[in-house]
Amino acid sequence: MFWNEDETTEEASRQEDVIDILFAIDCKRLPVDHACSLSDAIKTAVPWIADEPLAGIHSIHVAGSQNGWERPEHGTDSLIMVSRRTKLTIRVPRARADALLASLPGARIEIAGNALTLGAGKTRPLSTETTIFARYVAVDTEPASELPEPEFLETAARALAEMDIKIRKALCGKSLTLQGPDGPIHTRSLMLSGLTKEESIRLQQLGLGPHRLMGCGIFIPHKGIDPVQKSA
Repeated sequence: MFWNEDETTEEASRQEDVIDILFAIDCKRLPVDHACSLSDAIKTAVPWIADEPLAGIHSIHVAGSQNGWERPEHGTDSLIMVSRRTKLTIRVPRARADALLASLPGARIEIAGNALTLGAGKTRPLSTETTIFARYVAVDTEPASELPEPEFLETAARALAEMDIKIRKALCGKSLTLQGPDGPIHTRSLMLSGLTKEESIRLQQLGLGPHRLMGCGIFIPHKGIDPVQKSA
């Protein structure tokens, strides 16, 4: 764990350069681990996204439990039930937004044999919150292996420093393995707090680590450190 109590007063800049687009979806169920299949389906529908370095595809996330149903763990063959309120979110530069909004509504894709139809999309700016969270952060290792928490944090700290982002408070969550096109991808969740607004937006724009089109390294606002500790 990293901890530093520096004050943060800088204002956010260039907030609108990269945005999220939320699409309504019609889908009954999806595999728990659907990141690779979803990425492949979106790249087939909009091929340019594979060459857009600032693009990211959020994994489709549903609540941990609903009406007595418990969300299955990763690594199982179980399915998650998708409600009509669930959205598919794709992060792209604003200059690409019109192309995405024109291409995806009405598209029908398949994710591991499960049909998903995309509806209307709407834009949402990145958050200016200074506590942000990524469900999956991947670190490339050779051979592919799971890094212990201290090594993971050190590796993340070096990558953030290259983006001129200072770690003040950081907390790892649980480790999860995603199935990628070339084998397993080892990830950990990561919460960062005490960022400046400018750092927060920069990290949301650039992401952390590889596999952004599989939902890795994509940061979203978070309520604070306590909920991460409880869910880790």
